Amino acid sequence: MDIQEKLKILADSAKYDVSCSSSGSNRKHKSGGIGSTAVSGICHSWTDDGRCISLLKILYTNDCVYDCAYCVNRITNDIPRASFTPKEVADLTINFYKRNYIEGLFLSSAITRNPDHTMEGLTEVVRILREDYRFNGYIHLKGIPGADELLIAKAGLYVDRMSVNIELPSSEGLKLLAPQKKKENILKPMGLINRKIIQTIDEKKQFKKVSSFVPAGQSTQLIVGATADHDYKILQLTEGLYHKFNLKRVYYSAYVPVVQHPKLPEMINPPTIREHRLYQADWLLRFYGFSAEELLTEAQPNFDHELDPKITWALRNIHLFPIEINRADYEMLLRIPGIGVKSAQRIIAARKLAPISYDGLKKIGVVLKRTKFFVTCQGKYYGGIDVKEGLIRQSLLYKPVKRSTPSWQSHQLSFFTDLMPYNHN
Repeated sequence: MDIQEKLKILADSAKYDVSCSSSGSNRKHKSGGIGSTAVSGICHSWTDDGRCISLLKILYTNDCVYDCAYCVNRITNDIPRASFTPKEVADLTINFYKRNYIEGLFLSSAITRNPDHTMEGLTEVVRILREDYRFNGYIHLKGIPGADELLIAKAGLYVDRMSVNIELPSSEGLKLLAPQKKKENILKPMGLINRKIIQTIDEKKQFKKVSSFVPAGQSTQLIVGATADHDYKILQLTEGLYHKFNLKRVYYSAYVPVVQHPKLPEMINPPTIREHRLYQADWLLRFYGFSAEELLTEAQPNFDHELDPKITWALRNIHLFPIEINRADYEMLLRIPGIGVKSAQRIIAARKLAPISYDGLKKIGVVLKRTKFFVTCQGKYYGGIDVKEGLIRQSLLYKPVKRSTPSWQSHQLSFFTDLMPYNHN
């Protein structure tokens, strides 16, 4: 099989892995090398300033010994199979980079033969790129659960980001759909990567020359909708991963029904709204001071598909509102719908000079169509309705009907239609 055919198969096989983000890495440039991660990152993602950044995103192989029910690459699925050699992946990366097609590499793999054999091949790819080709660009590598820790540690010296996919939110889900994968084998390399990152940071404080280890941090991915796990369980797992392993990101991938299996749920379309709500809740965990228990409970284990998690939290806690915008502390400002981190900071700074008015909130960047129901400005409430959960919910969901034709055309025609004014423009 020629390299073009391999590329076609293995690029297509990699499309279901969503663990991509801009790197945040600043790997130092080595004299005589090529590539840079200082201002660039991962393929098909967006930087804070709006730039789209590119990546060669492929699998090392899709020839898998596992039989995970949800995976298109499982051993019992009849699909074209292909495998690269480490040199082929390195050559492809360099050639694509020199043609200005990419800014880095996102490399994952199915499990061929066994975890150690697969991880050896992935590690050799990144070694060739860094040592033989002196490539300074961004590399995101997938760590293989169950692989020897020495291989994980060696690969971490060459890459910018590493991720170990959890795949499913519970041990029960793994037993049902991926019985060859064990929770312990997934969490063990995540713990190793975290310890090595912390160790490297501490060593850099004491010594001048210390080799970087996964400088852009680690991430993971969860499949949403392939099992019966509620959003509450997924969010609790997410919170635990952030606290225990200091992950940069947890990615959520709505289950795509690309394969049929009696253990999989029957659905036509992936649960993308659910995925979106989990990303919104994830943001609240990381930047807004919320906990999983505040956003969901055993009694309400799933997110509202009509309203975002921050609004639903506010409606469940309507007794806390309205809040006077000129007296609320920073932590409480972050919990008001329509107010983000930057606008909360601007409110704190602005009210040191003078009380903030309702019109002033708009200039600050507050989304008034949501915020107006939950705040007062200088003692005055601008919501226009009583501060009650049902009324506010109804107002937030109300969408006025837009007429695409003049109002007179929506009525039944009559014999007098020809007397109505006609606009030739």
